[in-house]
Amino acid sequence: MVHEMERQVEKEKPVSVKPTEQRAVALSIVIPVFNEEDNLRPLHEKLVEVCLRVGVSFEVIYVDDGSKDGSLTVLEALATNDAHVKVIQLRRNFGQTAAIAAGVDASQGEVVILMDADMQNDPEDIPRLLAKIQEGYDVVSGWRRNRKDRFLTRRLPSNMANKLISVVSGVRLHDYGCTLKAYRREVIQGIRFYGEMHRLIPAYAAWMGASITEIEVTHHPRLHGRSKYGLSRTIKVMLDLITVKFLSSFATKPIYVFGMAGLLMLAAGALVGAIVLAQKFFADVFVHRNPLLLLAVFLFILGVQLIMMGLLAEINIRTYYESQNKPIYSVRRVISQKEP
Repeated sequence: MVHEMERQVEKEKPVSVKPTEQRAVALSIVIPVFNEEDNLRPLHEKLVEVCLRVGVSFEVIYVDDGSKDGSLTVLEALATNDAHVKVIQLRRNFGQTAAIAAGVDASQGEVVILMDADMQNDPEDIPRLLAKIQEGYDVVSGWRRNRKDRFLTRRLPSNMANKLISVVSGVRLHDYGCTLKAYRREVIQGIRFYGEMHRLIPAYAAWMGASITEIEVTHHPRLHGRSKYGLSRTIKVMLDLITVKFLSSFATKPIYVFGMAGLLMLAAGALVGAIVLAQKFFADVFVHRNPLLLLAVFLFILGVQLIMMGLLAEINIRTYYESQNKPIYSVRRVISQKEP
């Protein structure tokens, strides 16, 4: 099938995404799969057609995330008939983020594109993503402006989440939830995935200094299978946003957040204590009968505990970085007249 397509497809002007000497391919397409048996063959045919037309060396990595239908059988057939295909079978359903992480770890391309297996993302948008990467961007995010999903259960909570993430992260994107995105390898390979964090990769990359842009992409209605997304995922994304924000802003200096909160508690305790004394001397309110005394003691204790937590976190962070020689910075490139 692939060889016939290679002979039939006329190549357009190729996008200049060249692999380095150490890498076998220029483009890796990572697709997590969970119960998408009916969508896989038409998706793969379209992917191969587009990639051959673009004219770059490529690989397609399907990650079977514990599918219960015949998805794995279809993927095995695709891998048998097409040398571009690599299939990773996970032992059970670990979730979309874990599946993406497995695919990224197994990829070899200088550019990594993520997309869904449900045929709602259009492979025809891949050349446009690569063109933006060629312009110098590190991350190109898809924007499903005309999204073909239900409003109340999918689009409304997604829009609310997108606005909140944009405000917290400072990275203004219309559609964090769109899986169709392109990344330079040096940007995505340094990110560890947890929870639903794959949606927050652009924000995390921006905090590392990556350049990000957004383009409108086509979104098709689902024709086969059932959606795996629900309202609960929005809540998970919000919790992950708090985690990512903390890690990006205070990972190297946790004493700042814990210490600041502790000092505020101590100040509040001092203020309440002053009120208790004022009531004692000027209003004849006995201290042992004043409930504000308990509040002052509680705030003092809480303030001390928060500061101690910050100091313990500082010790853990220093041990984490120094014992593993982990860098606290990220270098984009080194400019020198000397050869590397």
